[in-house]
Amino acid sequence: MALTDVVTGETARWTNQWLELKNEVIDTGLCTGCAGCVISCPHDVIGYNHEAGGYKPFHLEDELGPDDCVHGQKGCTSCTRACPRFRNWEPEADEHLFARYRDEDEQSGIYQDIMLTKASDKTVHELGQDGGLVSAILLWLLQEEYIDGALVSYLDGAKGDWKAKPGVATNKDEVLAAAGSRYTYSANTLAIDEAIERGLKDLALVGMSCQSSVPPIMWHRKIGKIGKPIKFNIGLLCSKTFDDAIFEELFETKYGIKKQNITKMNIKGVFQLWTDDGKYHGIPLKECHAWTREGCNHCPDFAAEHADISTGGIGEKNDWTLTIVRTELGREVISRMIDAGVIDARPGDEDPGAIALMHKLAAKSRSRWPEFAVDFPKVKR
Repeated sequence: MALTDVVTGETARWTNQWLELKNEVIDTGLCTGCAGCVISCPHDVIGYNHEAGGYKPFHLEDELGPDDCVHGQKGCTSCTRACPRFRNWEPEADEHLFARYRDEDEQSGIYQDIMLTKASDKTVHELGQDGGLVSAILLWLLQEEYIDGALVSYLDGAKGDWKAKPGVATNKDEVLAAAGSRYTYSANTLAIDEAIERGLKDLALVGMSCQSSVPPIMWHRKIGKIGKPIKFNIGLLCSKTFDDAIFEELFETKYGIKKQNITKMNIKGVFQLWTDDGKYHGIPLKECHAWTREGCNHCPDFAAEHADISTGGIGEKNDWTLTIVRTELGREVISRMIDAGVIDARPGDEDPGAIALMHKLAAKSRSRWPEFAVDFPKVKR
């Protein structure tokens, strides 16, 4: 299958396979661990280690070793088509979603509107992070039959185990069970296999910024049926996630805070922790940097620039969610939710500091994109 290069305008046959993906993305540190290549592989020969120190794909077959693929040698290119860090991924996603590339001053990506929102339902608002917007969107999408399930993350195991794991939500109880932030990594795309096994056909994806680029890249590169069930894309503003070891090695060892006693966490200038004894703890972020997950070190996308709606709890309005509406579908959903009274909304410029902070963090993330990689995500080009 031929694709038109968004940079040169030339049409060329796409021949890139695991060999190129391993060499150009995984071995160089560009891989975020989004698992797009894993779910797209039609031969099930790409594994994924969803554990501390892992969070990256690897090849399972022995015949050509870890660096090459028998199926790739025979013409399979699914893994590189699905990768949102392979070559010209950013302009390709921009072109597919917005029919143009972002301008140089659009550090936070292309968008139509910025607002502050919160769930009007008290339970949804209280159980969610900040304004509870993501849970409110999922519940409304299910009710209005835009989707029949959502790819989300849950806490793995008993209460107090803050390891996140991918899962599927199809009803209110499941959506609310997935509410809240963890700041450890979950490749929510991996839940698509469960969704398909359960016969779900219309899905929302809730994921970190790196994951939110997976669907439009799949669609642009014409990967086939695996990307078709994802109908709505919610991106979470994200500067980094942390390795699971941070709980024992920092929070417990230095501060005596055991993870089973943590009831909620957030990041607003410091790593905020609340414990079951009613106490609040603020951990300086500079102390947390050593536990930054490897896949976040080069990620240039803070603002989840390729989602339908990007969302995050930054700024001074702690009970409101900064909401970036990017696509026409995103605008349709938010507008209908406001009209239905499902969410309350205020103009984003009521918290100019939040918008300024988003642009600042977006530029900072872009500065992490290495010189050896393609130019587009860089701050200047």
